[in-house]
Amino acid sequence: MSVITVQSVKMVTANMLLSVFFLSGALAACPVKTDLLITAPKQMEALSGSCLQIPCNFRVKPGEKFSSTGTIFGVWIKSVQYFKNKPDNVIFNSSKKNNIYPMSLTGDLSEKNCTTLFSSLITNYTDTYYFRIDGPSYRATAACDPLQIKVKGDVNDLKEKQSVTITCSAFTPCPHSPPKLTWTLQQDPHNIMEQDTDGTFTTKIQETITLSDTHDGLTISCSAGYPVNEEKDVKTAAAEITLSVSCKTASVCY
Repeated sequence: MSVITVQSVKMVTANMLLSVFFLSGALAACPVKTDLLITAPKQMEALSGSCLQIPCNFRVKPGEKFSSTGTIFGVWIKSVQYFKNKPDNVIFNSSKKNNIYPMSLTGDLSEKNCTTLFSSLITNYTDTYYFRIDGPSYRATAACDPLQIKVKGDVNDLKEKQSVTITCSAFTPCPHSPPKLTWTLQQDPHNIMEQDTDGTFTTKIQETITLSDTHDGLTISCSAGYPVNEEKDVKTAAAEITLSVSCKTASVCY
């Protein structure tokens, strides 16, 4: 099996996010002049140690010319959109092999797809991010479309005797050939495929458990096997969470 780099797996418990989700939010009118616009979530959250797939498409301002010929690079900038005097704010450039942050551009820029995979997240990566196109005939930063990313630490605030539903889900690009999900909670779990509101599909597995002190420090791993090459091969994506369970009362758990 090989490790897939274009999909991601997420895990959640009831009322508590353990990996990635999208937050709604409106962007105020942007006073900055910009020739590049992107369609992407305004805010995203992820768990420390996990990966984050950023769905992204871009377009140029009406009247501007963008050519897909030639070499085009995708750039991510943190904190502020200006980097002339802050070169360290450029944390990823697809033209370089070694970047400051562990990111990879999985979208096809020639198709105006800037989808990016952000790997091995740590809490220090919590910041504002701006996307930029850098090419021989067109250079611009999406200054009016910042992305807020928040990286959470370990899961906490779970209580002994609390009932929680744990879910592992994976993006399903081809409903006719969905990924097979497995995890450490049970063997051969029942996979459920659902259509999301935007028309895309998600495959998931769920289990409800009542927490006890034995679950404190328990690491739950989930993997998704994606069939490829006419289902002759399988590529995998994985995620894991570690539970932190405290006593329901101040007394010691038994």
